[in-house]
Amino acid sequence: MPSSPQHPAPTPSGLSGAVAEDLALYREKFRRRLPESLDELHGPTQGIVDLPLHVAWSGMTSYDLSKPRQRMGLYRTVLHEGLRDDLPRYLDRDLLLQLWPVLRTLVGRTVKERFLPACA
Repeated sequence: MPSSPQHPAPTPSGLSGAVAEDLALYREKFRRRLPESLDELHGPTQGIVDLPLHVAWSGMTSYDLSKPRQRMGLYRTVLHEGLRDDLPRYLDRDLLLQLWPVLRTLVGRTVKERFLPACA
């Protein structure tokens, strides 16, 4: 991943001090839950995946990986809501790379900034 403890994510200029500080804190918290490498992602590539409520707290909890929209929904949900142990458990490196051209248009800026260099 592109960020490290020695190189924290940059804070956008033009924001008030409190907002910039909150954003920097959010980005650092997000960065800490990412695996060191995409090679750590060994999640399922087929079948039905049931996400725990701490990840899928709003909406679907069960995803059929044979259905493209559900597969994309699973990856989007896990990227946004998953904890450190959830990403390797539910995401697969090769599938993430395959989905990334479309997935990157569906995720927020912080997710995109962290995964874009690794998926490019």
